[in-house]
Amino acid sequence: MKTIIEPFRIKSVEPIRFTTRPERERLLRAANWNTFALHADDVMIDLLTDSGTSAMSAAQWGTMMTGDESYAGSPSFWRFDAAVRDLFDFVHIIPTHQGRAAEAILFSILGGAGCKVPSNTHFDTTRGNIEATGAEAVDLLVPEGHDPNDLSPFKGNIDLGRLERFMAEYADDVPCVMITVTNNAGGGQPASLENIHAAADIAHAHGKPFIIDACRFAENAHFIKHREPGQEHRSIPDIVRDMFSTADGMTMSAKKDALVNIGGWLALNDAELAMKARNRLIMTEGFPTYGGLAGRDLDAIAQGLAEVVDEDYLRYRVRTNEYLVERLDAMGVPVIKPAGGHAVFVDARTWLAHVPPLQYPGHSLACALYEAGGIRTTEIGTVMFGRRPDGSEQPAAMDLVRLAMPRRVYTQSHADYIVEVFDELRAGVAELPGYRITEEPPAMRHFTAKFEPLT
Repeated sequence: MKTIIEPFRIKSVEPIRFTTRPERERLLRAANWNTFALHADDVMIDLLTDSGTSAMSAAQWGTMMTGDESYAGSPSFWRFDAAVRDLFDFVHIIPTHQGRAAEAILFSILGGAGCKVPSNTHFDTTRGNIEATGAEAVDLLVPEGHDPNDLSPFKGNIDLGRLERFMAEYADDVPCVMITVTNNAGGGQPASLENIHAAADIAHAHGKPFIIDACRFAENAHFIKHREPGQEHRSIPDIVRDMFSTADGMTMSAKKDALVNIGGWLALNDAELAMKARNRLIMTEGFPTYGGLAGRDLDAIAQGLAEVVDEDYLRYRVRTNEYLVERLDAMGVPVIKPAGGHAVFVDARTWLAHVPPLQYPGHSLACALYEAGGIRTTEIGTVMFGRRPDGSEQPAAMDLVRLAMPRRVYTQSHADYIVEVFDELRAGVAELPGYRITEEPPAMRHFTAKFEPLT
């Protein structure tokens, strides 16, 4: 059949509180026009992030009842450890409370002033944890990744030529080479298996470890299976194992492609690096067999890893975003194409061409979506990435609005409602205002900055 239905039945529901536009305008003003500051129960469709917002399965909830809370050596840890090793063949598996904790531990060891860490595109917490050590996060995305209308199948690839030249010049300053799968900041676009292996080869040729930021590994594997020649007959778990076969480590937010509400891990092959990481873990997260998590959370991750590689689930997951991209594109809303795995990205710089990048067109659109329909999204652009470590500001490569779809949460009627809200906005999009920042922290400002519209 042409209709791809949700591969699950719903047996537990959570009510949505409906609000009026005047109410939402008041709430947004009270939040200083920052969607992160809104109360979640004042949001009708919450697309702020796909991190930790998944609906867990009945089987996952079942494991929550059998989780073991021993401080050290919990059976829950060993079930988690076995599930991770089944997909990612690393020697040392170190649980953390979420992915940014794994990043913080890794770069507290590898980072430091003068270091440079190349990747396809570092996302916000990765960049923040690198820069917090005094190191520089360097993005080497392929050119097509910056073109919203380019239909190349792997717009998340790292530019291998630039990486080669970068390593030839700066190898002594590089502690590791990274790649993010899928590439969140560039529209949820995948990296090919060929590109991942080639990037690892370049890192290894210079004696550097290759680390994968693996938050959406299953979605990336799905795209490899359906877009990369020669991969179509392989299973998703087999492709996942191949993706990581030449990696020396991974950081993972289990809140994405492990289908849980909290958790993550750092995996490494190097024994000395792992020892340093575990020592840091004990100081900041917890004992190495729980890493800041409850045993029940470790069990839920183990079950989620079995469910996320199911091809029926992945087909439904990717099709949800494709459907929205097709509908928005048909009505003239500029979107990143092809559709990404975890979100729909609207090209706000193009749609709000009257708003200069330093007046934050992505942020303006995010505010308008909430006021018009109670939809919470986030800006991926100059607010998030425009501030430099030296305090200066410049436009980001793109100004996007991300509609991050929680896993197994919303249905087609919710998607159709989202399309209708965009349709309502179309007539007045040229009148949406720019914004200015009235208060901001010294780093990762998008989470807590305060704004006001320019009139």
